[in-house]
Amino acid sequence: MSNDPLAIIFVSNGPGELATWVKPLAKELHKQIALRPKTQTSSISLNLVLVPCPNATGNENLVAQKWLQFENIIKSKNFWELLIKPKKFAAWPSKGLVIFLGGDQFWSVLLSARLGYLHMTYAEWIARWPFWNNRIVAMSESIVEKLPRRIQNRCSVIGDMTADLTETAKIDDPLPPGKWIALMPGSKSAKLKIGIPFFLDVADKISKLMPDCKFLIPIAPTTNIDEIKYFGSKNNPISKQYKSGIKSIIKANNQEARGILITNNLTKILVQEKHPAYSDLSQCDIALTTVGANTAELGSLNIPMIVVIPTQHILAMEAWDGLAGLIARLPILKWFLSVLISYLKLRKRGFMAWPNISAKRMIVPERIGHITTSQIAEETIDWLNSPLRLSGQKEDLQALRGNKGATQKFCQEIINLLEEKNFLS
Repeated sequence: MSNDPLAIIFVSNGPGELATWVKPLAKELHKQIALRPKTQTSSISLNLVLVPCPNATGNENLVAQKWLQFENIIKSKNFWELLIKPKKFAAWPSKGLVIFLGGDQFWSVLLSARLGYLHMTYAEWIARWPFWNNRIVAMSESIVEKLPRRIQNRCSVIGDMTADLTETAKIDDPLPPGKWIALMPGSKSAKLKIGIPFFLDVADKISKLMPDCKFLIPIAPTTNIDEIKYFGSKNNPISKQYKSGIKSIIKANNQEARGILITNNLTKILVQEKHPAYSDLSQCDIALTTVGANTAELGSLNIPMIVVIPTQHILAMEAWDGLAGLIARLPILKWFLSVLISYLKLRKRGFMAWPNISAKRMIVPERIGHITTSQIAEETIDWLNSPLRLSGQKEDLQALRGNKGATQKFCQEIINLLEEKNFLS
């Protein structure tokens, strides 16, 4: 192995990417190559740069520090300063490799260009800057097909990094026996306003019809218990349209890893405040979810789902992304524009769940319209009573993600690139 100094830099953003991509890859890479800080005599350092992200908790650097895998950890708030004055944060060697593992792919492009390092991207759905990459490692073959033909040889399919993580979930922190339903009402106020009262009412109806069912709400990093409690109370006008609500919430403590929410009809729902809740989610039989990034998250864990958007609350649907969402929030025009935008968007919509968008066909059901909690409760029970349907959806989701064993293959791709450039010998 060459004794020339070399820096390997992981670029990532939020808690999900850190848990599923960064941590497993760092541990495996330390096994394959002698790296600092694990091997202090090594000339190669492993580093982590966090980039700005609206879904980050702000504590990602503290979490990563506990792993003892990185010589330097740069906070997201210092990213722009790092680009301007990189030597302020570390004595970066002349040779290095920047690896994209979450966030906006352009951030890793900027960093690699600024430091003059090689660049590699893990592409989960698409490689947005392929010509700026020395190597692309892809989750599935569909990513290779999207690349210009003349650079497809830069891309290797390694499979799904998340799939490797879920294997030990049930052993590490098992949920009690039973049929588990994850309730994912959203991560922002506009979605929670509708999702919390709707899904609580669904849970009550399922519990009455199928008493052995158990429920889980994983709290998104952008919200908290108090906000969940507020939207489940009569302070939320939409809650008044449903019979359910929140009677009490018992927060998690040192003895209990999860809190307990009790509805007005005495349905118990486990509440997981730690994010990401992949260990808990991967043990659920099915999830009820609003539209958004959580459909990609559930898909990555191969969890069957039903996507729910009750349009009877169309005036409260300010959660559209982009310009449509901004216009729908304008106070004076809100009523007219909100109805018009939502109507047009739903009438002319394509698929809204990420697995369906990716597959260009209906893999997971999307229930959008004037739907009732009774309808969703009955459909959920139908799915739970149909193991073949559940396994079929899981197989379709798995086919989108690629094979397991991605972490080891990723390490080998890193080693191959460094050897190809004579950075390792």
